[in-house]
Amino acid sequence: MRALQLSSVLLSLGMLLGCFPRGDPSKPIPLARIDAPQKAQRLVVVLPGRADSLDDLRRSGIAQAVHSAWPDADVILTGLALGYYMEGQAEKRLQAEIIAPARGRGYRQVWLVGASLGGMGAVMYDRTYPGAVDGMVLLAPYLGEKPLLRQIASAGGIANWQAPAVPAAVDADNFQQELWRHLQTWSREPGSAKNVWLAYGDKDGFRDSMPLVAPLLPAGQALVRPGGHDWKVWSAATREILARID
Repeated sequence: MRALQLSSVLLSLGMLLGCFPRGDPSKPIPLARIDAPQKAQRLVVVLPGRADSLDDLRRSGIAQAVHSAWPDADVILTGLALGYYMEGQAEKRLQAEIIAPARGRGYRQVWLVGASLGGMGAVMYDRTYPGAVDGMVLLAPYLGEKPLLRQIASAGGIANWQAPAVPAAVDADNFQQELWRHLQTWSREPGSAKNVWLAYGDKDGFRDSMPLVAPLLPAGQALVRPGGHDWKVWSAATREILARID
């Protein structure tokens, strides 16, 4: 039933349109590890956009961008595709198969970099496991459709938005509001977003939601760069963000 609910959610959001990687949730999340040029102290885990295969991530330049700024960081590219979200276990699988084992290997820091669908996945992960990673870079995260975004904007922003009553279960009707309910906690507990960064292109099709997120972050941690919804923007922005962090 939960898988059917989340399938309906993603269908309602238009995220199953097109021929995108679905993954096989009956198997472990596919991974590609790119070792740090120096002795590894940190780990950066990359969550893909809806159209990205592992090969796409290898070609995206994101690993090279991370190593340019953080030569002491291993990079794990993941195949956390739509099928894992439809199963309703994406954040739990991410924790069990990647984050928890990484902590066991003794990394000083573990960061998430999520693009589009992966940015949504990073927010979902933070909702389920708050504070479990040291920071997140959200690259044009998908955060819902325009009717809800207009409702939040009309309220004067997420801090003033009145979320509906907490539902008994997340389903197709309330999935988006539950994402934003979690984001609202960032306005009430500013320290929870101190290591969250946002970046997107000025021509990105999902840019309408970004000005609603930016005020939740510390000053200077939301970057707008020329370009659209693609890795050319995201990889360069990630390099800039990681360099600023250090």
